[in-house]
Amino acid sequence: IVEYIDYYNNKRIKVKLKGLSPVQYRTKSFT
Repeated sequence: IVEYIDYYNNKRIKVKLKGLSPVQYRTKSFT
């Protein structure tokens, strides 16, 4: 179930950030 939630969140966040994955977004904000 956790894996499904992670997958769903990543998918949703990617759409929100216009294609950036959460990791890329985090890296971008922290630099």
